Amino acid sequence: MSLAKTILIIGVGPGDPDQVTIQAVKALNRLDVVFLMDKGAAKDSLIEHRREVLRRHAPDRAIRFVEAPIPERDRTGDYEAGVRDLNARKGDVFERMIAEGLKDGECGGVLVWGDPALYDSTVRIVEEIAASGRHDLEWEVIPGISSIQTLAARHRTTLNRIGRSIEVTTGRRLREAGPRADSVVVMLDAENAFAGLDDPEAYEIYWGAYVGAPEEILIAGPLAEVTNEIVRRRAAAREANGWIMDSYILRRREPDE
Repeated sequence: MSLAKTILIIGVGPGDPDQVTIQAVKALNRLDVVFLMDKGAAKDSLIEHRREVLRRHAPDRAIRFVEAPIPERDRTGDYEAGVRDLNARKGDVFERMIAEGLKDGECGGVLVWGDPALYDSTVRIVEEIAASGRHDLEWEVIPGISSIQTLAARHRTTLNRIGRSIEVTTGRRLREAGPRADSVVVMLDAENAFAGLDDPEAYEIYWGAYVGAPEEILIAGPLAEVTNEIVRRRAAAREANGWIMDSYILRRREPDE
């Protein structure tokens, strides 16, 4: 009788190995295999971060690495259709990695940046693979410290004000709908949507890139005053590192501010 394969989806924080939770450390020490989807030479440091997490928190485990290139999203058509197609192709790749790289009874892990519940496709992909019935598969999700939590902490602020609501959205949605809450947390903004708001004087911004990592950049202030600096620093950092992960909080300013 064969033993089930186990997949652990582990949130490992946004960049600082010290932000890996005790629960995640225990999960790392169950792993026989770590699955890595390579995003090219420019993202080598992202993979190295995962390796450093393992060196620091699971030094006694003889963990194998199973790697595969990640498919690229078709950016010429409808966004949501493109994402669904990308996730389907990523699912095919990951299913092959599970079939070929993980033995019956072994435990494999996916180390997810930040928290697996925020703008990450891994949970949906593994859920679909498990539901297909093609594999004897058990799986768990271990939450992580998100870039949103780290961003607020690094700026020594809160996500919401007393009695006020917050919205978590993307740069694309911010461009389409504008801010719809007192405080708006924006992720995945590749085109500086904050710079296109009609009333920049009405907002303050808390922006951060690579939060928690050695490359961290933090800028905060009235949106109208710091927009150009953020755009400039963001472009320079992307050019220097080949990639960027950033997020920000937009907050409507009080009348006396």
